[in-house]
This record gives sequence, C-alpha cells and structure tokens, in this order.
Amino acid sequence: MAGVALVWYVGFRSVDFGAKLLAAMLVAETGVLFVLAVAILVQGGSSEGIGFESFAPSHLLEPGMASILPTAFAAFMGFEATVIYGSETREPRRTIPRAIYIAVAVLAVTYAFIVWSIVQAYGAQGIVAAAAADPVGLFFNASDTYLGAWFTKVMHLLIITSVVAGLVAFHNAVTRYTLAITREGLLPARLAAVHPRTRSPYVAGFAQTLLALVIVVGFAIAGADPYKHLLIWVNTPGVFGILLLQVAAAVSVVAFFRRTPNTEGRWRTVVAPVLSALAMIGVLVLAAWHMDLMTASSPAVSFVLLATVPVVAVIGLCWGAWLRRNRPEVHARIATNCEEEFSDERR
Repeated sequence: MAGVALVWYVGFRSVDFGAKLLAAMLVAETGVLFVLAVAILVQGGSSEGIGFESFAPSHLLEPGMASILPTAFAAFMGFEATVIYGSETREPRRTIPRAIYIAVAVLAVTYAFIVWSIVQAYGAQGIVAAAAADPVGLFFNASDTYLGAWFTKVMHLLIITSVVAGLVAFHNAVTRYTLAITREGLLPARLAAVHPRTRSPYVAGFAQTLLALVIVVGFAIAGADPYKHLLIWVNTPGVFGILLLQVAAAVSVVAFFRRTPNTEGRWRTVVAPVLSALAMIGVLVLAAWHMDLMTASSPAVSFVLLATVPVVAVIGLCWGAWLRRNRPEVHARIATNCEEEFSDERR
C-alpha cells in the first residue's frame, strides 16, 4: 500500500519532479553495479583472469540463445515511451528522437559491460555452472566475494528502489497514454483533466492508482505469489503485446510513406522498418516457443497467458471497425494528438 501511495504521489507531481527522482534512483542503482564491476576488474577477476571469451560470435549459435533473446528484448522495453512526453517537452521533434537514441545506447553499453564484469568474477568456464546453481544470487554472491556482505545489503536495498522507479515510469506512461486517447474521444472526457499547478494528468493517475490498488489487494487476498503470479504472469502478456505493437508500427511506417509524398530516404521509410519488423517477428516466435522459460509455469498456464494477446488484439480491431462505421469523427482523430504536438513546433 505504501508503494501504491508513493507511485501515485510521484505521478501526481510534475513530470520534472518525477524525472529528477527517477534520475537519482537510476544513478544509485547503476552506480552500485559499476562499483562492483570495477572491484572485480581491479582484483583481477577469477583465477582464469580477465578475458573476452564471452564476446565470441560463436555463442550466438548456441541452443540456449534462442530462449534468451526474448528476455533481452523485454529488458529494453519502455525506450519507445519517450514519445508520449512530447506535449511536456520543449522542441519535441529534436528532443524525443535524441532521448530514444541515447537511452538505447546507454542501456546496451551498460548491460554489456556489467554482465561482462560478472563473467570475469566467476570466469568463462565457471559462469555457466554458477548461474545454473544460483541464478538469483549470481550478482550478490559476487558482491560478497569482492566487496563484502555490507555492500550486498546495499544492493538488496537498491533493488527495492529500482522496483519503485520502474513502477513510477510505467505509471507515468499509462497516465499519459490515457490522456492521449481520451483527448481523441476514446475514453470519458474527465480522464483528460490536467492539474492546473503540476500539469500532470491527475485524474488518469487516480484511475490508474485505483486499478493498481484493486489488483494488488486482489492478489494478496488470493494468497498469490507476488513475484511469480503478480509480476511474471500479469506482465508476460504485456511483453508480447508491446512487441506486437512495435511490429505493427514498423509495418505502418512502410504503408504510410508508400501513399504519402515525402522527402525521407528509403532507409527510413522502407529498409529499416522492414528489417525491424522481421527481427521482432522472429523474437515473437522465439518467445512464444520458449514461453515456459518466461513464466516458469505449465504449458496450460503459458497458453492461456499467450492467448490473451490475440484476444485483446481482435477486440481492439473490432472496436476500431465499430468506431469507423458508427463514430467516424472519433475514428478520424485517433493518433492525431501526437502529430499535432510535433506539427505545432514546426509551425
């Protein structure tokens, strides 16, 4: 309940306040990982010494890689959400793309460096056995060895703050998506209210907080496991849903520019979106094939979780068709809000 209240409060405040808080948490969380990485490298790593065997291209062809890729894609999700802050940023046409590229680059470099340093902690020959024996404690055991138990306690504490940071980010994203589609006439107009002082979509924030409260209390009353059931089971369909939406977005780029006169090159209008769509379709297939690794559940549970994605997609398509036939003025406004924000700057 304290977590729900904290997330609501941060979301209620201005986007600037939330960004500063998230930045502070991010610096602390990544900072401890960099301290651990430096400690490992300064002490020379395991008895095998420092090496780069983990970067060998041959590892891409190992059987387990197919099941790891979907998890890697899931770890990057959220970078595309920068677009929804267009109305709250100066010069969104320049700021938003730059933020996306920087976010992806920082994530890639940080993840690669930290994981490589952990490989050095156990050695290229010992890392697989260590991960298999204790996957949850892999980083903590390395911390005990190279920095001591006190540092491991700090890492445990910062895991909690990282969860809060993630929840705040998702809360802000949901409320701003709600604001956008409400302005397009798809939800009750009251949800589009913006607070006069903080400029946040506070009514949408209340609605999202109430929904979170109902879900958390419901799972608690049912005695569900907070990690496996509430986090993994509830979020797994979202991973597939976002990937599916990204595929649709990539395909729509090609379709849009084929019928719209433009000065963009073929790389941006055809080649890049086609390659992206094919790559993400491949990841979707791999993720569905190895669903049990993501849910740690029976095939029946995995099937039900996966089936919710096409069911929701069909409902959405049917709703869109109904709007186009019965409320064409609302259908015509879909996705125009973001376009207006960026066109305002051009004007």
